[in-house]
This record gives sequence, C-alpha cells and structure tokens, in this order.
Amino acid sequence: MNKPMPLADFARLPPVHGAQLGVGLAGAIDAVAERARPSHRFLRYGWYAAALQAYGGEARTLVVEREGTPVLALPLVGLGPRWLGMAAVPGCYWPFRSFPTRVGVTAGAFDVALAKLAKAVTALRIGPVYDGDASAAPLIEAARARGWAVLDRFVADSYLLDIAASQAEGPWPRNSTLKKNRFHEKHLAGHGALEWRFVAGADWTSQAFDDLASIEQASWIAARTDGGDAKFTDAGHGRFWRAAAADPVIAKMMWAAVLDVAGKPAAFSFDMNAGALKYAIANSYDPAYAKHSPGKLLYYRNLVRGIEDGIHTVDWGAGDSGYKRTIGAEQGPAIRDWLLVRPGLSALAAKALAFAWRRSGNRA
Repeated sequence: MNKPMPLADFARLPPVHGAQLGVGLAGAIDAVAERARPSHRFLRYGWYAAALQAYGGEARTLVVEREGTPVLALPLVGLGPRWLGMAAVPGCYWPFRSFPTRVGVTAGAFDVALAKLAKAVTALRIGPVYDGDASAAPLIEAARARGWAVLDRFVADSYLLDIAASQAEGPWPRNSTLKKNRFHEKHLAGHGALEWRFVAGADWTSQAFDDLASIEQASWIAARTDGGDAKFTDAGHGRFWRAAAADPVIAKMMWAAVLDVAGKPAAFSFDMNAGALKYAIANSYDPAYAKHSPGKLLYYRNLVRGIEDGIHTVDWGAGDSGYKRTIGAEQGPAIRDWLLVRPGLSALAAKALAFAWRRSGNRA
C-alpha cells in the first residue's frame, strides 16, 4: 500500500504551467495587465483591439497560466506572407510594443510559451522595446537558452528625466527657468487670452482629439513630412488613439496638456501616465506662435502638474535629445527591435541573415 505524500513534499513540487493559443484577442489579457508592473498596465485588450482597428490583422493570443491563473498574455498577428509563418506583437509604436506579464511570473512560464510558439510560428518579432523590458527580456533570454536564433537591431536611445534627482539638487524647475517662461507667456498673451487645460479620462471626446489634430495639421510635421508620423490626424495614427480611449482604464492613463490662444488650440503635450512614470509621447505647436516658445511653456507647466500628481520619472523615449537634455533628461536604455526564430533550419538560416537585420536598424 502506497504511503500518502507528506505535505512538505507537496510544497516542494514546481508550479504547473499550461499554455493555450486561441483565435482572437483573449479576455485574459486584461487579467494579466491588471497584475503587471505599472509601466505595462496600459497593454490591455483595448490597446491591442485599437491596433487591429487602426492597422489591421487577425489576432491570436497565447495565454500561459500558472495553477489556473493567467500570468502571461501574448497577442500575435501575422507578419509578411502567410507561408513564412511569421508573427509579430501588435500595438502602437508609442511608448513601445510589448505584452503583459503578471508581477512575479517565473522562468517556467516563458519556457512553456516558447514550446507552444515553436509549434505555431516560424519567427516572432517583438519591438521596438526597451532593453530590460519586463516581459520581452525574459522571453528573449529563454529563447536563447532553448536554441532559438535571437536577432536584434538598434532603433534609438531613450532619454529619462529623474525628477526626484533633479529636485535633490535644488528647486526644480529652476527660478531662472520660471522667470524666462513668464517673460514668454507675457508676450504670447499679446496674441490673445491664454488658457492652459488638461485632458484625461472622460475628457477624451471627439472634439478633444480634433483639437490635437488641428495643432498637428498646422505644425511642421504636416508642412515637412507626409504626416504619417502624426499622432492624431487621419493620415497619421488618430484612429488608433481614438479607439484606445474607448477603454476607460487606458483613457484615464492618456493625458494631454493643451494651450489655447484666443480660444484656438495652439500647442499640446501628450503622455501616458503609468503610476509614477510618465511616457512623453508627442508634443506639437502652431508655428504662428513659435517666437514665444509655446511648446516649451506648455511642457514645463505639464511637468509641474505631473509632480503634483506624483510623477517621479519622465520617459521621453527616442528622438531629438537637445531639448530633452536641456530639461535635465539623461540617456536611458536602448530601444531595439527583436526577431526570435525557432530552433532548426529556420534558426540556422536566420543566423546567416543576422548582419542584414542589424544593418536595417539605426546606427548606435
């Protein structure tokens, strides 16, 4: 007769993980995102649904559970010709393109995810994401250990403003900065009454998006480019952000500071507030007021409001580092695009093409 297993032996058993890959976006995405790090809690069902609406694609979702609790949710869309069997994580470029994992997720969850992926895709593209991304980094590490080919290409450096560190060195913003700003505000007011306002949560109406789009349409981005990088216009990514705001949790994180001059929208600064972290995603202004630095005036007011709301760090992302360094931002983690290719002949072929993949990125 077999003796019952002692309770202590049960406690030593490793947690059991299981994975399922289903068609469409899984409701479990929200269950995982709600228990993710604050920096990743915007990666919800509504985020990926907005990406499908704006950019197309047919989604599948890989969900990994630990003892019946979802701990990892990885949405996928096809990439390239169907016969290649490639997939990518959907989403918007800003702030990054990753997936949610529950805080405390263990290495076993990533091993199970890769075992399932190896049967479903030839390769997976993740990114752009930051070095050390809470979800992508452990998946990449596990892929290397399991014999996947891991290719990366550099996209850009990020820039971070540590507000607490800046305040430790003295009053921030500096009195000299505030004095200059008051000077510019006085002259800007010569164009008409100034109104400084903030948009978040239920304030994201169709008119609110139209206001931001009108500023972009008057800005340099419309005059000097094809407008494809604009965040709120029809030619840009306006459809994505309007769809994302349909999720009230995401809408609450979406934040805009707006300056009106004589009743007309003249400048905006658009962010995602993720706990004590602010992702600075876009800012723009009407060049008719450029002489008085409306963008600078607005983002300083925005940062002061952020401090009042408990923001400790501002992630300025990639792009022109000049004004970011002037504010006090310092270089942060690199942003990269990753390609994971399953073991076997596919991985061997990918390694031969690794140089070409790296060259397709930007130079570090």
